[in-house]
Amino acid sequence: MTLDLVIRGARVVSGSSVATCDIGVLGGRIATLGTGLTGDQVIDAAGLIAMPGGIDSHVHIAQPSGPGIEMADDFASATRAAACGGNTTVMPFCLPEGGQTLREAVAAYRAKANGQCLTDVSFHLIVTATDPVTLGQDLPALIAQGLTSFKVFMTYQGMRLSDAEILQVMDVARAHGALTMVHAENEDAIEFLRDKAERAGDIAPVHHARTRPIPVEREATHRATALAEIADVPVMIVHVSNGAALDEIRRARGRGVRVFAETCPQYITLTADDLDRAGFEGAKWVCSPPPRDTDEQGAIWAGLDQGAFDVFSSDHCPFRFADSAGKDAPGARAAFRNIPNGIPGVETRLPILFSEGVSKGRMSLTTFAALTATNHARIYGLEHKGAIAIGKDADIVLWDPRARRAITQAALHHGADYTPWEGFEVTGWPVRTILRGRTVMLDGAPVGPPEGRHIARACAAVTA
Repeated sequence: MTLDLVIRGARVVSGSSVATCDIGVLGGRIATLGTGLTGDQVIDAAGLIAMPGGIDSHVHIAQPSGPGIEMADDFASATRAAACGGNTTVMPFCLPEGGQTLREAVAAYRAKANGQCLTDVSFHLIVTATDPVTLGQDLPALIAQGLTSFKVFMTYQGMRLSDAEILQVMDVARAHGALTMVHAENEDAIEFLRDKAERAGDIAPVHHARTRPIPVEREATHRATALAEIADVPVMIVHVSNGAALDEIRRARGRGVRVFAETCPQYITLTADDLDRAGFEGAKWVCSPPPRDTDEQGAIWAGLDQGAFDVFSSDHCPFRFADSAGKDAPGARAAFRNIPNGIPGVETRLPILFSEGVSKGRMSLTTFAALTATNHARIYGLEHKGAIAIGKDADIVLWDPRARRAITQAALHHGADYTPWEGFEVTGWPVRTILRGRTVMLDGAPVGPPEGRHIARACAAVTA
């Protein structure tokens, strides 16, 4: 057998083991693992770590964001940043706009992505309506086409669904073998607190965090897991920010509810104090749920250590700061509720967790691989992704575990004009990203044409 590519001498993270060996690639798939392999191209990876290509299953790209508001990333810039951060697959959300049906929205979203992607992509759906066409026609048809996960919101006017509507969506998921993702925050409680803050003149960005306190997330998490229990479906609770919400997930699991949990870099490194800066500067850190405090960071780390979290995603949702179509939108300085919600992070997710987790001895290499790739593939049905194993796509990232650097906006590749982690020191950085056997990032720079594909999925989480 003549191999197309051999990656020689790396420490290979494969499943529950780590071993120094060669990886042989043929036809874009991993063909063999061994020693002394030869091929048409050989990469000397001595001293490096070979990880499964990162899968970021929670990103927002070119998504409608309200009148006059534009996300900072299209598919070209977002997947370029993703590849440079060690990712080979990203999973953005398709949101209908302007009266579109879900199927119309998917067709338009795929057109935005076609020919633009440096990594592979696989879409989630966002369900904001429960009319007969959506529930009876579009969702079943799209699930059959491999779009096997969809997100519902318990917050945001115009997007939130009632409990009854969420149950209807979950019932479709149960009937057709899909996974429901839930943004769990109580909108009525948030609106009460926002109105109260504004009457008191509390309009600065920090009040975004103060009007979305932990009980808002805890209550909604309890309700979301109870609805999943009633509907008898698995559920993913996204971007969990605190220990109380995680305790609700643990309790639901104890009752036999199949609950998956996700957290993000902002909840182990940032705090609400980051929003409490002079003038409008704190708007850079406005996201939902907001960062909490150091005690809650500890609770999230404990959850990661105990295996309570299944996936670690970025919730990349980028807006430009110095832009009236971004964070500085009309009305944003007059009231925090008008600040576009979200922060960039697809390129920095993996280095932050590697540095704070692996390099600081909080996390093993195999746990890192599971949280950043393997579990995403298993839960979301990416059957050929997420592991360095024979027959899988040759999606491989080579890491230099000794590389030390400070994160800076100047060195990143996303479309935003800032990073929330400016100056954050990390140890460990991806130096080469390989998608199906082809290098797409080398030494921090994107390489080659955009040949990423849209990946249709099964939904292994429902049956596994």
